[in-house]
Amino acid sequence: MSRPSPRIEIAHEALKRAILEQALQPGTKLPEDEIGAHFGMSRTLVRAVLGRLQAEGLVDARPKRTATVAQPSLTEARDVFEVRRALEAEVVRLVIKRWEPAFGAQLEGLVREEDAARERDLPAVWGRLAGEFHITLARLSGNAVLVRYMEELVTRCSLILAVYGRPHAHDGGVNEHAEIIAALRAGDAGQAVAIMDHHMEVVERRAIAEETPAETPALGDVLARYAGAIAAKDAAIPLKAPVRAK
Repeated sequence: MSRPSPRIEIAHEALKRAILEQALQPGTKLPEDEIGAHFGMSRTLVRAVLGRLQAEGLVDARPKRTATVAQPSLTEARDVFEVRRALEAEVVRLVIKRWEPAFGAQLEGLVREEDAARERDLPAVWGRLAGEFHITLARLSGNAVLVRYMEELVTRCSLILAVYGRPHAHDGGVNEHAEIIAALRAGDAGQAVAIMDHHMEVVERRAIAEETPAETPALGDVLARYAGAIAAKDAAIPLKAPVRAK
């Protein structure tokens, strides 16, 4: 199987990160022509990117309509958290069964990154890293199906936070994650599940505050910021090369 085009990878990662860090708010339109012009891609490739984001729950792409950043309803938001709380408990149980000292070091590294983002007053980055903590925890469970569901749930929760969350909604998350690690390391499944359930209850209270979302900047400005940082890793890939017919 051939690898996806580097342009697709950059466009996908740039859009995904911009959505998760709330630079692109729910409901923001994602015109194919503007995205294609920015990344030097045909409409066919842009649709492939939007299709991946839709599969991840980040984009709403309907036939004959301009794709938009997904905008969950309040009912859906509550449903998502209900399912996530149940799966987070199962993640904890599975991780304890497979626990290795290296797991603790990996998770603590993520907590340090969260702490650094908090100290630099970067709440959006902090929020994305908090999600990565839970996705990493799911991966440590060794269950690929569970990982796939958790990845979708975590991204949907990020959108819920963007729509309904209060300012500084991630306050306290780093300390809570540290408590989860300590419980996992102790090997007490009952205690670890209880701490995780309390953590998710607190996260849900932070996320669903029913406040009006902030205005989002222009799509082109956001793409330039995120794609530039990602493309810098591979200077050989120009972002605005001529579009080739597909």
